[in-house]
Amino acid sequence: MKTQYAWRDGSFTPLSKSTVPFLTHSLHYGSGVFEGVRFYNTPQGPAVFRLREHVSRLFLSAKTMGMRIPFSQKAIEQAILELIKKNGLTSGYIRPLVYYGEKMGLHPAGAPLHIAIACWPWGKYLTKETVSVKTSSFMRVHPRTSVMTAKISGNYANSILASLEAHREGYDEALFLDHAGNIAEGPGENIFFVKGKTLFTPSEGAILPGITRNSIMTIAKELGYAVKEQTIKPKDLSKFDEAFFCGTAVEVNG
Repeated sequence: MKTQYAWRDGSFTPLSKSTVPFLTHSLHYGSGVFEGVRFYNTPQGPAVFRLREHVSRLFLSAKTMGMRIPFSQKAIEQAILELIKKNGLTSGYIRPLVYYGEKMGLHPAGAPLHIAIACWPWGKYLTKETVSVKTSSFMRVHPRTSVMTAKISGNYANSILASLEAHREGYDEALFLDHAGNIAEGPGENIFFVKGKTLFTPSEGAILPGITRNSIMTIAKELGYAVKEQTIKPKDLSKFDEAFFCGTAVEVNG
């Protein structure tokens, strides 16, 4: 089913007409912030995965970039639900984006602020059940060069470089090391390693502490697994039984 409508600055608009001017600040400088949210079909209708937490993080990311969203979190949650219904979708992906409008020059003071939301049907992000992974030659963004708890558009140039490199060399996905040479995460995913009844995952700092990551940690503990957040070095990989990526877009993929 084709998506027909987006939501922008408080009203619904045809997606085909949801364009931005060329001199949009966030287009040139990566100053936007965004979220990725999945929704799934259920017997009761479409259900959004941890909507409140995703919208809350959107607001935290916006604050990091000096943005004051002129809507409440509740209003944005409701806009997302109405947008799904208006497009007649039962499952797919949601992309809220907050961005600075027309203004050139790095400092965004005086730039108009916009918030837009789109949703569309989207299947598996990584189409294979088992993926080949390349350790990237690019280092994950140093935690002192950005705010790692925020989803800032500009941070993802680092991810794109790693993804291009991995695919160019015949791999399905990349794996970042951090500034200390420890395993960090994928370009858009957190990572877990499994040994028996214990899950290991890199500590916060050089990673985005993902919402799906948090869900897996909670569920694993409820199922009787131990979960350890710790430094993991590349030489440690041979000790584990298996590994998997996780994230809103990628879901859970080995």
